[in-house]
Amino acid sequence: MTKTSAAHSVPVGGFENSEAYARQLDEVDPLASYRDQFEIPNQPNGEPVIYMAGNSLGLMPKDVRAIVNQELDDWADLALDAHFKAATPWYSYHEVFRESGARLVGANPGEVVMMNSLTVNLHLMMVSFYRPTRQRWRILMEEPCFPSDSYAVRSHLQARRIDPDKAILRIKPRAGEHCLRTDDIDDLLDEHAHDMSMVLLGGVNFFTGQVLDMKHIAKSAHGLSRDVMVGFDLAHAAGNIPLHLHDWNVDFAAWCSYKYLNAGPGGVAGCFVHERHATRYEIPRYAGWWGNDPATRFKLHLIPKFAPVPSADGWQISNPPILTMAALQASMRMFSEIGMGVLRTKSQLLTGYLRWLIEQQPTDRYQIITPSDPEGHGCQLSILVHDEPNRRFEALQAEGVVGDFREPNVIRLAPVPLYNSFMDVWRVSHVLARTL
Repeated sequence: MTKTSAAHSVPVGGFENSEAYARQLDEVDPLASYRDQFEIPNQPNGEPVIYMAGNSLGLMPKDVRAIVNQELDDWADLALDAHFKAATPWYSYHEVFRESGARLVGANPGEVVMMNSLTVNLHLMMVSFYRPTRQRWRILMEEPCFPSDSYAVRSHLQARRIDPDKAILRIKPRAGEHCLRTDDIDDLLDEHAHDMSMVLLGGVNFFTGQVLDMKHIAKSAHGLSRDVMVGFDLAHAAGNIPLHLHDWNVDFAAWCSYKYLNAGPGGVAGCFVHERHATRYEIPRYAGWWGNDPATRFKLHLIPKFAPVPSADGWQISNPPILTMAALQASMRMFSEIGMGVLRTKSQLLTGYLRWLIEQQPTDRYQIITPSDPEGHGCQLSILVHDEPNRRFEALQAEGVVGDFREPNVIRLAPVPLYNSFMDVWRVSHVLARTL
């Protein structure tokens, strides 16, 4: 790939605003061939859309059909026996992701399990890791926070007869700013060192695309007390940025798989539990038959007392959803082949090029609210539109650009390194110039 400056993810010599230059970047892109491994929707005129909505729903890998069809064939041919005799036995299907899932988020094998959906997993993690006392009972969350996280935490607190309006502390951007400051998070943690019980933040903010300093936050929070638990919603981080959850000493995390992991709508989610918690059987949890010892799982009524597997698997409560796990396999194979380091390099170059192209056409009609530091964002730019935001977004769509809109006035564009090209970025910048 074209030589870049690590500090700014800009090619040495600078970017150029030309179709020929964008094509040149695609020609030397080592990941260019992966674009052909995805299904890209077409516009009414038969031309492919410029798809920049992978932060909402990733494109479908072409291999998904074959992998899912294999499970359908095994179901048809083997029925119950497919639990042990299928090409990928259903009984241990979740173990397919033991290594690849751990690599994805910087965990040790056994600290990651694919199960349920994101919000279900957050509830399960709160059962185990939100352990309020008379002294420590507050939860730190961010503003703006993904709505489902707020719903989950508020309802969870209410179910435990705790007033969410008093228990939840919100860290917000400063007046006139759009992103959080790490110093402000530290200050709020210090202010509530006496009553903080849990930190639950989005590793990458859904609205602005800001990457939080998760390592620093975990260290700061744990410095308050050994009883303060630190968890992250990684819905917009998993498959987007490199993560090192084990080394960062994060207690738990959860993420979906239908965004950057391309597992399809409603795809099975992921969950991380640090290994220091896995053998602590006294930790409260909701139990189910897939979280116990697989050697005795089918003894059912003969062993009525739940004994969890000493790993993240011990937080499973149901057998794995085979068809959604099959869909996830296709994408996870690509992540294992490529590695997050290579993906991150292209991601920073793609997003950096899009930002540079947009900034070549200064205007007071909109502004980019995503941090400019390449380490401070993933593959997303959030554009705050000052006038007629809905009409301008509709104009983008009419030109074949698929992004997404967040009320009241933010357009999000996500150049995903697995399937977006530099020509995509160049084209979308020119559509933006015409419509915004």
